Amino acid sequence: MSASADWLSENSPISRKNAAEVVFDELRSAIVSGRIEVGTRLPSEAHLAKRYGVSRPVIREALRSLQTLGMTQTRTGSGTFITTSTPSADLSYSGYSARDLIEARPFIEVPAAGWAALRRSEQQASDLMTLCERMDAEEDPHRWVTLDSEFHMLLAKASGNAVFEKIVTDARDALMQQSELVNMMASRRVASNGEHRRIAVAVNAGSQDDASRAMELHLGQVKLVVTEIIGSGQPDR
Repeated sequence: MSASADWLSENSPISRKNAAEVVFDELRSAIVSGRIEVGTRLPSEAHLAKRYGVSRPVIREALRSLQTLGMTQTRTGSGTFITTSTPSADLSYSGYSARDLIEARPFIEVPAAGWAALRRSEQQASDLMTLCERMDAEEDPHRWVTLDSEFHMLLAKASGNAVFEKIVTDARDALMQQSELVNMMASRRVASNGEHRRIAVAVNAGSQDDASRAMELHLGQVKLVVTEIIGSGQPDR
């Protein structure tokens, strides 16, 4: 029996907490180690859901991250196949490469955070803190990513700069995909929550320097994970 057949025959139920992350990590590890061989067609979503004891949306989320990494390919009518055992160095999200986002975000979101500290309304400051509370309490990865996106969009809007707001809005889907992958790969939600809170507190206090530094730190941590994912000193196209 092949390594892939051995792996597929196992049952491995998991806790529902952070289920998509656990499924993603287990599948990725099995692919990297060769337990699931390149060229293998993965079982259906229903079969994988039964294997892990989770819902099909959880499986779909994990598979989406594997495809973003370039490790799998879904062929209409045929299923999902393992295409490589190593993540692609050509990560892209909704038309933006990993390098595009890593290079551009500090020039947009760092000053946006600083201006938000000076220009935000009382309601916007309150809403940022409320989003932090909701992210702290949220355990579902997909809903957390949505809240993360809302935080960054609100911050850009609070900057009072229409250019910053439009850029972040236009790149929203790409930023959400990157956020989802980063948190799948590095389980960074708790650390990211703390980083978001420091940004929100600085904005609430009206400290331009502190808000800018907090955003710079946050984006620096994201860059470290993305760089590790693609295995290169500089994120490339």
